[in-house]
Amino acid sequence: DFQPPPKAIEALARAANEGWNKYTSTYGIPELREKIAEYFLSKYGDYTMDNVLITIGGSHALYIAIMSLVDKGDEVLIPDPGFVLYAPHVMLAEGKPVYYTLKIENDFRPDIEELKQLVSKKTRAIIVNSPNNPTGGMLEEEDVKAIADLAEDYDFYIISDEVYNVFVYEGRHVSFLEHSDRVLYPMSFSKVYAMTGWRIGFLAAPKEFIDQAMKLAYYTIACPSAPIQKALLDIIGDPEVEEYVRNMISEFKRRRDYVFKRLSEIPHITVSKPKGAFYVLPKYDLEIPSEELAMRILREKDVAVTPGSAFGPHGEYHFRISFATSMKQLEIGLNRLEEFFFNI
Repeated sequence: DFQPPPKAIEALARAANEGWNKYTSTYGIPELREKIAEYFLSKYGDYTMDNVLITIGGSHALYIAIMSLVDKGDEVLIPDPGFVLYAPHVMLAEGKPVYYTLKIENDFRPDIEELKQLVSKKTRAIIVNSPNNPTGGMLEEEDVKAIADLAEDYDFYIISDEVYNVFVYEGRHVSFLEHSDRVLYPMSFSKVYAMTGWRIGFLAAPKEFIDQAMKLAYYTIACPSAPIQKALLDIIGDPEVEEYVRNMISEFKRRRDYVFKRLSEIPHITVSKPKGAFYVLPKYDLEIPSEELAMRILREKDVAVTPGSAFGPHGEYHFRISFATSMKQLEIGLNRLEEFFFNI
């Protein structure tokens, strides 16, 4: 429910008025790529603009990474439950999704022994997402190291979706960029700057991979938006913008605390406290499929939740709530949800 920082909106208007309305390089404007490498990536290693491709959002970066990497018959390990685009993107590349489970009993962290059993000679990559959508879970450093070791031992890539990396409420976000050079890193500005409709992000990867991925970007989008790139260039690292982001994260933590407390008091529900992102995925003990449950809640209480089955087979008997809305709306929705479960 947040709007972009006021300086971002001013910068976008200024860019358009100053004539940033033409095609750019498919790679993106060099100054922005340099700034991304310096501001977001240099703390992890020797990243330069050659490691950065500007995309039209994180989803486009994810798509390009998968389409550039996966061939027919390749297997890609995918979290279950997990973000709804992962499996379709793999299937569009004629690859095979292989699901690894995330269980509420383990705070939605992967079982490394299960991963070892799922890896095969056909494994081309694993997709990881921390902080996680839809669970709100986060990987611990030991998880990241173990997965990085697996990728090294079995020669596959890590596609690390860390778009919620600033939305951390417990512990520390650990990036795969800290522990592996086999990482493809699709990133979005939609969440950190509350600009979901602007459609701007980037893919970070080894230079030789970026050069190949650029070809796919050219044949799908030609180039990213010029004025939006220029606006980003002007706001990244700006102190006022950073303060705006910190305040936004603080508000999300307040909402997280409220939502977790309320859900913990509702019968039939088990909930794991989200450590990051702005979602929670409660589990319920009723013998009602999650899609049917979500439709009943919508019809009877006029509250929208997402059925857990939308995120994979192991999402069944869960439902997702997003707390990316006002405290007033959350209070109303949770009051109605509480009534539903008390009376079912």
